[in-house]
Amino acid sequence: MTNPLLAPWEGPFELPPFDAIRDADFAPAFDAGLAEARAAVAAIADSAEIPSFANVIEALEQAEATLDRVAGVFYNLAGADSTDAREALMRDLAPKMSAFSSEITNNKALFAKIEALWQGRESLGLTAEQARVLELYRQMFVRSGALLEGAEAERLTAVKSRLAVLGTEFSQNILAEERTWFMELAEEDLEGLPDFAIAAARAAGAEKGVVGPVITTSRSLIVPFLQFSPRRALREKAYEAWVARGANGNDHDNRAIAAEILKLREERAHLLGYASFADFKLEPEMAKTPAAVRDLLLRVWAPARAKAEADAKVLEAMLHADGIAGPLEPWDWRYYSEKRRKAEHDLDEAALKPYLGLEAMIAACFDCANRLFGLEFRALDVPMYHPDARAWEVTRQGQHIAVFIGDYFARGSKRSGAWCSAMRSQKRLGRDVRPIVVNICNFAKGDPALLSYDDARTLFHEFGHALHQMLSDVTYGFISGTSVARDFVELPSQLYEHWLEVPEVLEAHAKHWQTGEAMPADMLRRLLDAGTYDQGFATVEFVASAMVDLAFHEGAAPADPMQKQAEVLAELGMPHAIRMRHATPHFAHVFSGDGYSSGYYSYMWSEVMDADAFAAFEETGDAFDPETAARLERFILSAGGSRPPEDLYLEFRGRMPGVEALLKGRGLLDAA
Repeated sequence: MTNPLLAPWEGPFELPPFDAIRDADFAPAFDAGLAEARAAVAAIADSAEIPSFANVIEALEQAEATLDRVAGVFYNLAGADSTDAREALMRDLAPKMSAFSSEITNNKALFAKIEALWQGRESLGLTAEQARVLELYRQMFVRSGALLEGAEAERLTAVKSRLAVLGTEFSQNILAEERTWFMELAEEDLEGLPDFAIAAARAAGAEKGVVGPVITTSRSLIVPFLQFSPRRALREKAYEAWVARGANGNDHDNRAIAAEILKLREERAHLLGYASFADFKLEPEMAKTPAAVRDLLLRVWAPARAKAEADAKVLEAMLHADGIAGPLEPWDWRYYSEKRRKAEHDLDEAALKPYLGLEAMIAACFDCANRLFGLEFRALDVPMYHPDARAWEVTRQGQHIAVFIGDYFARGSKRSGAWCSAMRSQKRLGRDVRPIVVNICNFAKGDPALLSYDDARTLFHEFGHALHQMLSDVTYGFISGTSVARDFVELPSQLYEHWLEVPEVLEAHAKHWQTGEAMPADMLRRLLDAGTYDQGFATVEFVASAMVDLAFHEGAAPADPMQKQAEVLAELGMPHAIRMRHATPHFAHVFSGDGYSSGYYSYMWSEVMDADAFAAFEETGDAFDPETAARLERFILSAGGSRPPEDLYLEFRGRMPGVEALLKGRGLLDAA
């Protein structure tokens, strides 16, 4: 029987034939893809032709076509709908894929051709995009150890292989912890919970095979429980389980893995000639140096901490008024903050949620994309990898742009968090390839599914990433879509969140799921007025995580990461009732791969720009100003990594922003 992963995909829009793919198909498909890629790379390296951009760089761009296709499907499914077979294959693939990558970057004949092109680049007649691609290819090879020889080269290959294995283990351990822990609730334990939270808890119980409601460590389920449950002991139990993921002393404990990862990263940096892993990792980013990152974070930390400490005093007084003598604890913050929000802003999330149905917010995302960029969305009836996943064709003026897949509900087979990926990226080399873009979220399932305002913001955030992929307009896949500096990649996503705050968007789409009536004008006003509510808390938990990440990587690797984490938080003066957004044992951004290692700060670096970028629209008096939207698409969303991010932002805005826009957006200017 023909392997469906290797046969031509002849269905609508060349989508993967999900209904025909079986877990057993992946391993042989990877083997075939790796063999094909190795043969193609060998042919490029061994060719007697004089090196040219076409026979080296463009040939490399197309050498892994089958492998890219197979990997695009597998890694998306492994994160969104894991099975035992997929997890086992991920563990098997981690060293294999790392070894393959090292084979390419350690290929001296191949690198010699790239170096020859680089040295003679002025005479090659390259386009600006080609020159950028050549620069980035050479950078990738050098940073992967192409200049190393002998034992050092061999050791770097071994280090990268081990890191790939450890990152996979770290990620799978978190998934195992999240899949197995839940807290059953008796009917009386539902006291104080709004209907949407009760419905979500019952749905979670059904998913776990339990008769009755449960609380899991899914953010969209546990946060409402912490907000509304008056049962302090249960809040404490749920909260401590949530923050203890990966640190329970069982087979899924990640603390030793984190320590080994940090030690190996330090060794990797030293082999490549860098003083620290942070120096190595930040060199190609906008920030460039650990000092620049630290400066930004500390400028934000001081006013955020001051605001959080002032808020903590108010919440602790509310705790005492309830007859509880102890200090305000982390499992108390959300409960009393929700009470305070209702008292001060007359804003009750239980009353707000019926206006923020998932379907309505998806429609709002699509509507904004239509008004800004002329995109239209048509639901597709095609096989998907899971019943929860849905697909739309994206068009503009009748022209096919992309396929967009949304997979929105939490389940045991899906890792936590929210993310955007591409099963297939846009490129024009060889032929016009249109992307297949995926948004993954972990919202609580309900009938209907109702979102918190934070959930709705997450939906817009991930759709901003999707637009970056869908509107990409480059020739080379190497620089397509979100293939940009890590501290630039969050600009489109965080910028898109701002349109959720545009009053006319909520007026049009925030309608009660039962009555169809628009959100009352006074509720809308109160919601927008409370936009910066509790930002001291949110900023402190984020910056603390970013500072710990930086501290892990800017000096010698700590033998005990948990001790180092404690030292960093003590030095910062971390408020007692707030903890890191991501504690080390489940800090997947940093330890499930290299993506955000030394780079968790990038959300805040990008926020400096996104606040300023949205101001460009506000200055016109129109949040959907067509000229500004056209510049945003041309210089940010369609450009991918075709130019340095600083150049792209300057083209869009005419200047670089300061941190003041961020502080203003978070309501922290008065505390600065």
